[in-house]
Amino acid sequence: MPKALVIVESPAKAKTIEKFLGKSHYVVKASVGHIRDLPKSRLAVDIENDFEPEYINIRGKGDVIKDIKKEAKKATKIYLATDPDREGEAISWHLTHILDLDPESECRIEFNEITKDTIKKSIKTPRKINLDLVDAQQARRVIDRLLGYQISPILWQKVRRGLSAGRVQSVATKIVLDREREIEEFIPVEYWTLDLTSKIKSKEIEFSFYGKDKKIDINDEEHVNKIIESIKNKELEVINIDSKTRRRSPVKPFTTSMLQQEAVNRLGFTTKKAMKIAQELYEGVDVGKEGTLGLISYIRTDSQRISDEAKSAAKNFIVDRFGENYYQEGKVKDVVKKKGSQDAHEAIRPTSVFRTPDSIAQNLTKDQYKLYNLIWKRFVASQMQDAVYESISIEAKIGDYIFKATGSKQIFDGYTRVYDYFDREDKILPSIKVGEKLKVEQILPEQHFTKPPARYTEASLVKTLEELGIGRPSTYAPTIGTIVARGYVEKEGASIKPTELGKIVTEILEENFEMLTDIDYTAQLEAKLDEVADGEITWKKVIKDAYTPLESSIKEAIENIEKINMDEETDEICELCGDHMVIKHGRFGKFMACKNYPECKNTKPIVEKIGVKCPKCHEGDIILRKSKRGRVFYGCSNYPECDFVEWNKPTDKICNECGSYMIEKASKKETKLICSNKDCITNTKTTIKNKKEKE
Repeated sequence: MPKALVIVESPAKAKTIEKFLGKSHYVVKASVGHIRDLPKSRLAVDIENDFEPEYINIRGKGDVIKDIKKEAKKATKIYLATDPDREGEAISWHLTHILDLDPESECRIEFNEITKDTIKKSIKTPRKINLDLVDAQQARRVIDRLLGYQISPILWQKVRRGLSAGRVQSVATKIVLDREREIEEFIPVEYWTLDLTSKIKSKEIEFSFYGKDKKIDINDEEHVNKIIESIKNKELEVINIDSKTRRRSPVKPFTTSMLQQEAVNRLGFTTKKAMKIAQELYEGVDVGKEGTLGLISYIRTDSQRISDEAKSAAKNFIVDRFGENYYQEGKVKDVVKKKGSQDAHEAIRPTSVFRTPDSIAQNLTKDQYKLYNLIWKRFVASQMQDAVYESISIEAKIGDYIFKATGSKQIFDGYTRVYDYFDREDKILPSIKVGEKLKVEQILPEQHFTKPPARYTEASLVKTLEELGIGRPSTYAPTIGTIVARGYVEKEGASIKPTELGKIVTEILEENFEMLTDIDYTAQLEAKLDEVADGEITWKKVIKDAYTPLESSIKEAIENIEKINMDEETDEICELCGDHMVIKHGRFGKFMACKNYPECKNTKPIVEKIGVKCPKCHEGDIILRKSKRGRVFYGCSNYPECDFVEWNKPTDKICNECGSYMIEKASKKETKLICSNKDCITNTKTTIKNKKEKE
């Protein structure tokens, strides 16, 4: 019996959709991503012929194309159901070329979630391919090819092979480098705080120095001592008590960027891991009785809009589970996004609010559960009432100086009943009246210095890229992955910092291709791509305007940039020829090689010692190593003779209770010094001062 052919991108999605549509009437095939593209071996953009791209079938896709063509020949109807974004639209357009379909025919279907009702509804409303979206994707692809294939070889020639430059990655690297420059140039400024403690009915209360009739900063020790001298042995007199009700609005539903940020901050994921797991949840998971279905809506979106159906379901769930007073009737409004945002889809939400995380926990992996739980809670919370707090401020006076104490307590939990990721405790102040006088128990001056801005984390870098209009939600994770893989930046804990290589490459680009590292220019180019998608400007004009100013810079750079030697000479002596070893950079990171290469081909890995002797053999040094997956661990330099390994950083300190070596146990909030013996009672006794900078 003849069947209609539906083509999607993912094999996993194909299985789910075929089940919903029924195998008796439909066959569903996967293109497995892009099926036509620019060839890797050459530029493949005809600059002289108005930047016309030269597409070819992607190598290795022969069997996929053959299978799709075979099914297309006998199909009664062909539906192109690739992802509902620019890339998906372009894939569908390329499929029309391969299958000799008319792009103007109603062959394109799209859906925001992979559920039975949504799929069946979309198959009834096919449309033409949106050529404006296709052209926006083509413009981006061609611009990236022109920049990458003409500037990257200059970096290979002048610095080393394997480097690259790009429209988004080069700006992202510069943003990280600019922050490092700020940190290096930062000059700390001294300031002091002055707190007083008192007791009211045996309950301690702490007052902080405010000033006189207005806020006063204490800048040095002389100033703080002057204040202490004038208040010593005097009582605090309460002069004002102010109580206010404060409301905290619900969190907004997730966009792609916000999901990545929260997954990094709340779950400890990387942006890449967050998007990988989100893709799994979108494409379909077997949840038992219901079978395989998509658990969340489409994951690449700038929108915080929620459909009326989803809002209605959320209302029913909230009222039934928590009561009517928890639903924010008529107050939850769609967020109006700025011009240029991709607002075609809803925010990221569960496909059914009644499919709670705990009800399907047994069908999810640990990480899938964590992310689904975060998405589900965020959506439900976004439709709930404000959290309400009572804030109390007490002003007290000693002489001419005012001190303040503040407290707060939650009087209605609202949306925080569901979205419980906040680290918050009530601070209850004791009952007190205006005119009461309090004895000062302690005077606590403390010196501080202003801190430099914090290095970027994956979350804060994504937030910055979004705020500046650099890239798109789907590009953030790959961009961060690229600049890490290229060695332009590296991770230090959760922080991202530039490497020497990143600094050198960025400086070359700043001096020779200023526009490539210009944040405003890159953001404006992104806005132009949005105009193409909206049909307001032609894609070839955007390419020409972007490329023409760079053309002369490329020719000048080839002639003017001097070759840079990245090899760093060390004190290590080559045991084969007696000359110095140098640090080189390879595909898998740094290594040491003889200075006399190629005459002497001696190489060896770089060993990073932590200054601690092995607690097992007492002869080798503890060195930092990395697993095949890139996870850091610690081992003995005498391996394989000594097999000591430890995930946490060993120290040279010994436990007073059991004599075992102590380790540093790092968490998001602090780094603790604990005993390596898990059964030892001292594990929570000693805490190293938290050195991590807060955002």
